[in-house]
Amino acid sequence: MPGPTVEMEPIEPQSIKKLSFKSLKRTGDLFSPIHAQLAPPDPESKKIRMNHKINLEYQGIKSVPLQVSSAIKEAPGPSNILALPGSGDSSVSKKSGAQNALVVGPSLQPKAQSDGGISGKSTALITAPGSSERNFSTSAIMERIPSKWPRPAWRPPWKNYRVISGHLGWVRSVAFDPSNLWFCTGSADRTIKIWDVGSGRLKLTLTGHIEQVRGLAVSQRHTYMFSAGDDKMVKCWDLEQNKAVRSYHGHLSGVYCLALHPTIDLLLTGGRDSVCRVWDIRTKVQVFALSGHDNTVCSVFTRPTDPQVVTGSHDSTIKFWDLRYGKTMLTLTHHKKSVRAMALHPTEHCFASASADNIKKFNLPKGEFLHNMLSQQKTIIKCNGCQ
Repeated sequence: MPGPTVEMEPIEPQSIKKLSFKSLKRTGDLFSPIHAQLAPPDPESKKIRMNHKINLEYQGIKSVPLQVSSAIKEAPGPSNILALPGSGDSSVSKKSGAQNALVVGPSLQPKAQSDGGISGKSTALITAPGSSERNFSTSAIMERIPSKWPRPAWRPPWKNYRVISGHLGWVRSVAFDPSNLWFCTGSADRTIKIWDVGSGRLKLTLTGHIEQVRGLAVSQRHTYMFSAGDDKMVKCWDLEQNKAVRSYHGHLSGVYCLALHPTIDLLLTGGRDSVCRVWDIRTKVQVFALSGHDNTVCSVFTRPTDPQVVTGSHDSTIKFWDLRYGKTMLTLTHHKKSVRAMALHPTEHCFASASADNIKKFNLPKGEFLHNMLSQQKTIIKCNGCQ
């Protein structure tokens, strides 16, 4: 006969969410006490690393006997002897302190003594007889070469003149009228607003985009304004009728930037599809699709002469394009991070590119790297787009 049946306690049904929280709690209890904590320092390891660095830098002069020239002995002023600690015990380093010394000549000499002694700008380095200077690094005693680019004249910081408010979202783009009477702003609230420059009053609000407006451009040859946004749409606005008269379709994703050619009726747009597209303003025909970037094209500007099109991308490169054949002329790879913006100089044949790592200046038309922008010049670059 079958034995007595044992009644088991009912198991409480648990949802997947509750089981996931239990697993997370178990993992947190196991690893949270040591989470984001560095390992305790090891004094022996630190000593080995320091000794290795010292041997690598001062291998050629560690055991050099101190030989001070007569010119240095007679030089007045404080001593310029740099004692280099040895790799052994501290007591040994004290005894051999005279042997582990790097002697640097005085940086300033009186005029009366500069004729008979060493030069005031020279640096004296005492080396052992027969030792080679290539056995050690002289980076610690080399004089810093002054920059050949003059620092700009200091000007007082700009003061806030007026605050214009009216948008309900971030202001993504600004463009000025060539006559400097009004300017337009595109915002994340999907509207384009036109403001009076003198009074700062709102003159007109244009609606038509279904996503945020990323780029704006005002034509110098026609009464047209162009806008682009995250809705993949590029629109042409007639400022006499205050409405959109054309749309340019072809981008596969959001459009981040646009520019107008200064002498030809061409419109250039770049976006997240990594392509810069060239449009005929009148016929809405796509003339070229300049493909070659590996990431978003977020900045573009044009010139009347070659290179007529310059694009910057999130792939940290800048490309020069031949507008006749639609091919790449040159690729600049000086930036290490995404190229976010570019500004063409209004008078000189050069442009500046801004990235998260630095602001760099390049020559045109060859694209030669000139220099990194100094901290005093960074504020100037931010205003070049409005000049």
